Amino acid sequence: MKKLMIGNQAVAAGLYDGGLQVVSSYPGTPSTEITEFLAKYDDIHSEWAPNEKVACEVAFGASLAGARSACAMKHVGLNVAADPLFTLSYTGVTGGMVICVADDPAMHSSQNEQDSRHYAMAAKVPMLEPADSAEAYAYAKAAFRLSEEYDTPVLLRMCTRIAHSQSIVEVGEREQAPIKEYVKNPQKYIMMPGNAIKRHPVVEQRTEALRALAEDCAFNTVELNSDEIGIITSGCSYLYVKEVLGDSASILKIGMPYPLPVDLIKDFAAKVKKLYVIEELDPFIENHVRALGLDVVGKDVFSLLGEFSQQTIAAAFGKEPNPCVAADSAIPNRPPMMCAGCPHRGLFYTLAKNKITALGDIGCYTLGAVPPLNALDSTLCMGASVSGLHGFNLARGAEAEKKSVAVIGDSTFMHSGMTGLVNVAYNATNSTVIILDNSITGMTGHQHNPTTGYNIKGDPAAKVDLEALCRALGINRVRVVDPYDLKACDTAIKEELAAEEPSVIISRRPCVLLKSVKALPPLKVEADKCKSCKRCMTLGCPAISMKDGKAVVDATLCVGCGVCKQLCAFDAIV
Repeated sequence: MKKLMIGNQAVAAGLYDGGLQVVSSYPGTPSTEITEFLAKYDDIHSEWAPNEKVACEVAFGASLAGARSACAMKHVGLNVAADPLFTLSYTGVTGGMVICVADDPAMHSSQNEQDSRHYAMAAKVPMLEPADSAEAYAYAKAAFRLSEEYDTPVLLRMCTRIAHSQSIVEVGEREQAPIKEYVKNPQKYIMMPGNAIKRHPVVEQRTEALRALAEDCAFNTVELNSDEIGIITSGCSYLYVKEVLGDSASILKIGMPYPLPVDLIKDFAAKVKKLYVIEELDPFIENHVRALGLDVVGKDVFSLLGEFSQQTIAAAFGKEPNPCVAADSAIPNRPPMMCAGCPHRGLFYTLAKNKITALGDIGCYTLGAVPPLNALDSTLCMGASVSGLHGFNLARGAEAEKKSVAVIGDSTFMHSGMTGLVNVAYNATNSTVIILDNSITGMTGHQHNPTTGYNIKGDPAAKVDLEALCRALGINRVRVVDPYDLKACDTAIKEELAAEEPSVIISRRPCVLLKSVKALPPLKVEADKCKSCKRCMTLGCPAISMKDGKAVVDATLCVGCGVCKQLCAFDAIV
């Protein structure tokens, strides 16, 4: 059966048809849909884990028990899962295990550009990289067999363009993979030094066996079209090369970027007069080719930064790019911003008004950094706001403690904010942490988390009590505030900053985009009362604008939150 699928859906279908039985993931663009699609299969177990490390460890446990398992994450999530990954390379697997990682060249929704191929090399585990949805399906399905045959977890690398673009996939039947018998094997799975020392040679032997596989496998293919130009490429770069150059160049397409072949590359290079390596981000393949003593054109022509395109490839070869439709340059920019009625806006307005230093975190509340609020001072990684605030206050002392806070979302707090809060309590800075509890994982598309009371399928689940949790972690001062109430926000922030002990403020109101949240009637501005002071504009609410010198509210956007009304000294907003 042929279907039109985005790459992430194809990965999910390939994993399922490959015999997957357990998947555990943490949502992160551009990987999220893999697990969302898998959750639609009722005969396997799917779950959202609190973070990527936990997800990887759950997948390991299922593999240890003999089931085929998977986890999925974005590139920075692999940083979190790196701890179990590196030792998983030593233990190997029982049931096949696939770790899906989605890189984000051009940083469409990420804080860095990271090339996950380096993890495959560093951890010494094989990696597959599909170039379209059909390959995403095929590679995901094949990854289980590769995992079991070579006793290793397998990394499946996606990128934003492949994850979210669509192409035709020919779907097969689900492979029946009964759970293997569990046999206790402490020498293989208990990685104390004495056992780990004996497992390292196994890893090196496996790498050599995989390198031999790379010389002649279905993942690495050669297209001999010309003896003038030879191009070694992979992933979406392969599609750009084919569109621009067609059959005018010979191509070695790398579908298994680790371990890379040696003889295959040398043989290919010997058949062409000029050799190129075209790959996004780092010169991963290029460095390998140069190490073989081959003369190659790579990052001296093709950028280390961002995504490539048909235009990029065409320009490098002096060709006119194919015609394409470009956006009208007269269209005004639409910068990202918090939604009208976003519960974070009132809290951020209060921080900005009081000139509070705010260390931020990863989530939609990062948008509090943009004008006109300009409310954040830093964003590093999941959980870093809490730990960072502690360090900031240690360095700057009591004066900073009275004028600085950390802000972190409910899902991010469960991901990696809890340990930072333990550190604040244990090592005693008078730090104020604000948990922005909007009852959902917002930025990645409304996934449930341990604080919402529902699991990945929307069924009732255990719900973490944030107030009780914060007290259990050693914080005595814990209070809840409604971010729509500006006066209450102002009072809470001032009182907690003045306290001589650590504190937590939980800013609690559900995301306005949740189906369970009912919008109130929209507000409007009585033009005769409006004095054009523009104070309401300082909120940065997309529902408010100025027209003919007066503030106006767009009734199609306004959800009636009433925050702007509290700012109007002339009662013009009703």
